[in-house]
Order: sequence, then C-alpha cells, then structure tokens
Amino acid sequence: MKLTFRQMDLQLVHTWTIARASGTDVFNAVLVELTAADGTVGRGEAAPTTRYRETVESVQAFLRKVDPRGLSFSDVPGSMEYLETVSPGDASAKCALNLALLDGAAKRARQPLYDYLGLGFRERHHITSFTIGIDKPEVIRRKVQEAEAYPVLKMKVGVPDDKANMAALREVAPAKPVRVDANEGWKTREQALEMIQWLAADGHIQFVEQPMPASTPVKDWVWLKERSPLPIFGDESYHTAKDIETAAECFHGINVKLVKSGGVSGGFDALKAARKAGLKTMIGCMIESSILISAAAHLAELCDYLDIDGNLLIRNDPFRGVTADKGVLSFASAPEKFGLRVSPREKAA
Repeated sequence: MKLTFRQMDLQLVHTWTIARASGTDVFNAVLVELTAADGTVGRGEAAPTTRYRETVESVQAFLRKVDPRGLSFSDVPGSMEYLETVSPGDASAKCALNLALLDGAAKRARQPLYDYLGLGFRERHHITSFTIGIDKPEVIRRKVQEAEAYPVLKMKVGVPDDKANMAALREVAPAKPVRVDANEGWKTREQALEMIQWLAADGHIQFVEQPMPASTPVKDWVWLKERSPLPIFGDESYHTAKDIETAAECFHGINVKLVKSGGVSGGFDALKAARKAGLKTMIGCMIESSILISAAAHLAELCDYLDIDGNLLIRNDPFRGVTADKGVLSFASAPEKFGLRVSPREKAA
C-alpha cells in the first residue's frame, strides 16, 4: 500500500465567522490517497479544526507516522485498530484514512459505499440545510437572497448581535425553516434559555444546536433540556458512540461529524447508538470538499436531518461527488459509480 497526502486550500465564497472563531477566507484541509498494488485508489480528506486541537500540520505529522503496511482495503477494522496504536487522538487524520480505506474497499467490491455499508441511498429524498455564517445584517440579507433556492437554512448565532442578524434573515426569508447553531456561544443556562425562548416565538425554528459549551455540567444541560421550548442538539458535546449515555441525558438529538468520529466507520456507530437511544440524528460537516461531504451523504439513511453543505460554501472544490441542487442530495450525476463516488474535477484549459 502506498500512502500520499497534500494540503488543499479551500477558498470560501464569503468570509466565514462563527461564535468561537473570527472570519477566514480560506480553510485548509488535507487530501489523502491510498494506492494498492492492484492499482485501486482510495481517497480521503481531513478537515482539522483548532477546536479539537488539530491543524494541517498535526494531521500531516500523524500521517508521517503511519506505516502503510498496517493498512489494507481487505481489513478496514484491523487497519483502524492499527491507527489507534499510532495515536489515541488525531480524529480528523484518522477520518481521512478511514474514508480512503472504505473508498478502496467498496471499489474492490464494485459497490457504492452506501450499499457496501448495507444502507442504500434514496435519490431525491435527502435535503441538506444551507448555512448562513455570522456577519453584518446587510451581508446576511445578501447571503439569504443568494440561498433562495435552498428550502432549509442554518443560522450561526452565539454573539451579541444575534437578534439583529436573525431579523436580517427574516426580512428576506420570513417563513423559511431555520436551524440555529450557537457553537457554544451562550455561556450560562439562563442565557441559553432566554435566547431559545426568544427563538421559539419565531414559529419556524426547527431546533437549536449546541447552545452552551461542551464543558457545561450535565446538571445544567438537564435543566435546559427540561425547560427548552425547542429541541436542543449536541454537536461539540457528542463525538463518538462512547458519548451516548451522557448525550441521551442532555439532548433531544445529536450532530455527528466524520472528522469528530474518526470517519465513516465511527460516524456509522455514533448514529446507530443515537437512534437506539431514541435521539434525533443529524450529520454535519466543517468547511470541506466533495470528498468528505460525499462520504457523509453515504450515511444519510441513518439521519433525520442533514447539514452537509461545506462544499457549497467554497469556490474551488477540487472534486465531484454528491450534488445538492436546491438542497436535494443526489449521486445521479457522479461519474464514479463505486466507493465514495468521488472523482477529481476536470481542470479548466
């Protein structure tokens, strides 16, 4: 097995700001490729974030430690066990390798990954939200206008201008369903409840994601869950299936991201555990190319909600995979029929 990797600089359409991070115009990711002796190529992607103490440099440092002889398309579980011996953390780096391993394994089986996993994929059934980042009200109005074709929006909040920003969104889209993500921005249970009660009066908010920091004591989460007029979802508080007991106590639903769970294998387990516990399920993303977004789409059948729009927020996606015309996910036009169903985008002449 040959392992290669390189940095990808994903250029954002709009400057990206959330409650815990100032604006950026470029997001750095890492492309990983595994090539077997028979020529099968598996691709993966790491989208590291400092929130989880990962950077492009830390991802590449992890990958340099990996002995490709410990990886095999024929034994993905065994390969992931080997990666645990390299480092106990580095979830985003492990995610990239997990995607590449499953891409290669499903290609060898001549199956799309969703069939290889036994899930299937219902075309024209799954809808992703489109995210509006924190900005000035006049810019938010423009972003919402540009997103007119998308039937569901996700609004980033958790800053002092939340009410003005939401008012700007509603000036353009007065009744469109909106999911709200505070990214740990409200610091106390009282503040979170006050803001959720205000949001509930809107009448078209579906749920609120991660209203308080993940470090918030369980008793405060339980207090908020009991009083919240809207469902609350855990994101930064829920990484893998090991977190399910606490998540079931604190939240009505969870948001799984492949870069937190260590890839599709971990995401599959995290979603199944949440469903078994009676929680609503969503799969989300960072700023990502079509590799990670398509990988997440292969798990759509396990989800009540989808928020996999990271590739729609960039202007230089190097790959083609799942599409989201008017928010509806489809693999129908993907040139690659097997594995992740992702292929390099043709470069302009």
